[in-house]
Amino acid sequence: MAPTSASWPTFRKASTAEDSWPASTAPASALTAVTSIAPSDGTIGSTLSLTGNESDERLDVTLVKVVDPARAANQFATPEAGNRFVAVQFRLKNTGEASYKDAPGNGAELVDGDGQHFSASLYAPTKAGPPFPGTVSVTIGDTALGYLTFELPAAAEPVTAQFSMNSGFSDDVGEWDLTRTPV
Repeated sequence: MAPTSASWPTFRKASTAEDSWPASTAPASALTAVTSIAPSDGTIGSTLSLTGNESDERLDVTLVKVVDPARAANQFATPEAGNRFVAVQFRLKNTGEASYKDAPGNGAELVDGDGQHFSASLYAPTKAGPPFPGTVSVTIGDTALGYLTFELPAAAEPVTAQFSMNSGFSDDVGEWDLTRTPV
């Protein structure tokens, strides 16, 4: 399980956003600024350079797209009554000196306007696009692209996405503000 919001460290600065990635499909109601959330490093489409627990573990992580709501892929994977799926597409580029092998869903969370943290739903495929498998292996210089699905109450508005390596145990946490328009 990922650390609680009280244990998140100081965040790193975002690198230049890539113009080739699509913007969010988040509803306009998610564009309300929330002052109780720590300042974010990036916006949708921006890339954050993160380090793992070992000095040779590094990823450039891009929050590519948010699909809210995301339709269930089939009748067997549906959100509970009163909830909805939100799918977030991440691109992971291994910029380190060692292969990356981890479960990206373990290190990702969405945070709503009330500060409630939501972990990725590991077995909730959506029609947003191909999900990350349970474990991803990325060799040095290669990339992996996939969706992570989160189940939120219908009234919850996601305002922040967070990602960290080592199944959420890395001290280096990337944070993207979902309420700001990408530059």
